[in-house]
Amino acid sequence: MITDPIADYLTRLRNGAKAGHKVVEIPASNVKKGITRILYDKGYILNYKFEDDGKQGIIKIALKYHPKTKMPAFKKLERISRPGLRKYVGARSLPRVLNGLGIAIISTSKGLMTDKEARKQNVGGEILCYVY
Repeated sequence: MITDPIADYLTRLRNGAKAGHKVVEIPASNVKKGITRILYDKGYILNYKFEDDGKQGIIKIALKYHPKTKMPAFKKLERISRPGLRKYVGARSLPRVLNGLGIAIISTSKGLMTDKEARKQNVGGEILCYVY
């Protein structure tokens, strides 16, 4: 049993990128699917596919690399709020990651979104992770 599935998700992406894998398979959940959609929309991953295996499902993520240097599209995936210490912020104190160059994925009452979208909709929530 995994105590922190989101940290496991981020670790699998990090390890797959360091090992140079093209595709990473991750057990699915609705929060992980939302994070995957955000990473795809912001250009941190190449593609994704949700597969049903009869149990909880699998997310297949195609990792994105720079064509010449073979470096992954993301430099760091950092878990912020964790089961032992949750981090909540209001709409006025949303974080800016690398002065706006990175994104913070936030779980709000209106669903998962980036810090910029949350600022635009004037909602706060739980900071799940930073990506840059």
